[in-house]
Amino acid sequence: MAAPSAAQRIVIENAAIATVDAHDTEYASGHLVVAGNRIESLGAGKAPENLENVVRRIDATGHLITPGLVNTHHHFYQWITRGLATDHNLFNWLVALYPTWARIDERMVRVAAQGSLAMMARGGVTTAMDHHYVFPQGSGDLSGAIIGAASEMGVRFTLARGSMDRSEKDGGLPPDFAVETTEGALAATEETVKKHHDASFDSMTQVAVAPCSPFSISTELLREGAALGRRLGVRMHTHGSETVEEEKFCHELFGMGPTDYFESTGFLGEDVWMAHCVHMNDSDIAAFARTKTGVAHCPSSNARLAAGIARVPDMLKAGVPVGLGVDGTASNESGELHTELRNALLINRLGAHRESALNARQALRLGTYGGAQVLGRADNIGSLEAGKLADFVLWKIDGLGHSSIADPVTAIVFGAAAPVTASFVNGKQIVENNRLLTVDEDTIARDARTEAQRLARIAAQG
Repeated sequence: MAAPSAAQRIVIENAAIATVDAHDTEYASGHLVVAGNRIESLGAGKAPENLENVVRRIDATGHLITPGLVNTHHHFYQWITRGLATDHNLFNWLVALYPTWARIDERMVRVAAQGSLAMMARGGVTTAMDHHYVFPQGSGDLSGAIIGAASEMGVRFTLARGSMDRSEKDGGLPPDFAVETTEGALAATEETVKKHHDASFDSMTQVAVAPCSPFSISTELLREGAALGRRLGVRMHTHGSETVEEEKFCHELFGMGPTDYFESTGFLGEDVWMAHCVHMNDSDIAAFARTKTGVAHCPSSNARLAAGIARVPDMLKAGVPVGLGVDGTASNESGELHTELRNALLINRLGAHRESALNARQALRLGTYGGAQVLGRADNIGSLEAGKLADFVLWKIDGLGHSSIADPVTAIVFGAAAPVTASFVNGKQIVENNRLLTVDEDTIARDARTEAQRLARIAAQG
């Protein structure tokens, strides 16, 4: 699907380029030509002569161009509950925070989404996702608020419309008024898909069906959610195998481990991706590989909550699609995905494979093409190739933090978080010199503080 010949063009030259294509093609000094919202051409050396309708030329000397980063797991609303329960494991952290999360409303969610998106976007994320599953009664149009924030920011976006129907009275963790009925959750999810999901090649907004986790959903919601996703032709998402406590819970309640439980409900498949997947045995990994189920690897959150080290090298070797996720910012306060490139590499080297676990290019692939695979968009984003959508980042690597590292990819993965000189989504620039062009960061920061304080007051009043 080539761009129209009359499209306006942007020409970028003199940059190192890591395409992350199937051959890991790289150029020490190359060019990238954008026509409209598509990548028209790229390669070594200067751009072709006599290109028509060139509206902008960028000399990218001292920069590395990569595909835009793709975030595969997040909870935006947590932006206004950062820094709480900092010494808890997952289960105790959830118990501590659910009473506060159950008080969110539309204004809070929109501001939290703006904060979460802003932090990621200015750090090189061009495709974001949000797994939102807390819908307190009378809280307003939370899905619309999140999608509106992403549209305003100018990022490509997947809303994983979450749901919970197992509250405290049913042995779950969330307060009773913070969950939906099974029928209500399924109906609201279907309505959200029909209202907001765009399946086109150029889509800026997609919706997935996403029951929350075994701790907070019934088997019926999981099974019917899988059936709904397939009937509507959209992807499906949930949390899986995050902690040893979850594995014990599934064995006690369902008589099987999490992976077998998910498969028994239809919630494995090439249209499914699962967050975390820390505690996976060989059989679990084989099941994911056989069904092409994807994984959102969240190294910082897994470390923050002491969940463990996911077996990412084994997953990749088996052929499991793996992308990177920030996870909610109540368990990864930095809220950035470009730091996850480094953390994924370092944390996985603490595991069984040690120094051979991951290398710099594998880490970059996790954060770009791997994420596109997991979100079902590898045909249009995730690598720099002619005909794909123009989502890419210019990382500055000639400054103090990176200039003495000869290899550009090593520089941005092993080095400090590289400055983003420019980030483009759908052919439009949204970041310049580490500042967002589409929204005002200072306003978002003030609003987020205000809403965090308002939520804290409401939660304290019970």
